[in-house]
Amino acid sequence: MARPSRRGFIVVDAFSRVIKLGEGITQSGALSEQAMRRTIDALKVCAEKMIRRGVQRSRLIATEACRVASNAEEFVGRVREETGLELEIIDRETEARLAVSGCASLIDRQSDGALVFDIGGGSSELIFLDLRCMKDQQKRRPHDRLWAQDCVAAWTSLPVGVVTLAEQFAGEPMDQRTFEAMVREVHRALQDFDLEHGVSGRIASGNTHLLGTSGTATTIAGIHLGLEYYDRRRVDGCWLSADQVRAVSERLTAMKHEERVRQGCIGRERADLIVAGAAILEALLRAWTCDRLRVADRGLREGILATLMAEDGVHDLWRRRTRRFRRK
Repeated sequence: MARPSRRGFIVVDAFSRVIKLGEGITQSGALSEQAMRRTIDALKVCAEKMIRRGVQRSRLIATEACRVASNAEEFVGRVREETGLELEIIDRETEARLAVSGCASLIDRQSDGALVFDIGGGSSELIFLDLRCMKDQQKRRPHDRLWAQDCVAAWTSLPVGVVTLAEQFAGEPMDQRTFEAMVREVHRALQDFDLEHGVSGRIASGNTHLLGTSGTATTIAGIHLGLEYYDRRRVDGCWLSADQVRAVSERLTAMKHEERVRQGCIGRERADLIVAGAAILEALLRAWTCDRLRVADRGLREGILATLMAEDGVHDLWRRRTRRFRRK
């Protein structure tokens, strides 16, 4: 939840919880009762916060788990009935564009390109931005977060996320051997996107960096920084090298399950999921050689906020008021 400000918006409240909505969906094709119950309980907290804060405009989205689940409409109906919230199941392209808008302010505009990735529970979004189209538009206003959508040169949504990948290798020890098997699985899924859009050639021919908006990227950054507890202020916007990412991945695969649980930036709910996330990230690094990765603790939610405010024209109104004040 946020309110508009001169330089974009100010977050006034936030809430998140790991609910694993897509748990078991690869086997059953449907959302499980336990996953739906966990999600509805979390959404009740959201609804209470929205009422207490007097939210005037909102957008409530569901992504991959609801896109593929056979009982998604039933779930949406239950959410409406039990929480009063109306979920919108968005398509993959909309999800990708919102993710790009949400982290636009962290893109290095001096680069020729950026590969934005969002590793989710049931899917992973990849968006390649050709930033050469922005070279003559460097003076964009600070609040304008939608410019990056104009630079989208290629995107895809892989049906592979941390939950689905972890489930695929359930029962296997989360060690280096399993990690490598996960990497190979994801790498195969990347090949069609690379061949169709020539991503390898684009990256090799220019100054390109990766930008990760997912919990995987932020968790790896927190571990690299040696944080006892996760600190968004230190993680959001930090830069990592490919070697630093790999060093963290090696540490994670060398840990036993309980050791990962005790990590302040991981916890019990993510202890196995982070290994799957690290494998997806390693597959990206092997497919496309980039020495720089920027980490964003922002994404879909911020993209939604920026879009809503643009639709309302709040910053245009602010600018007109500012001009009138200056004339006076």
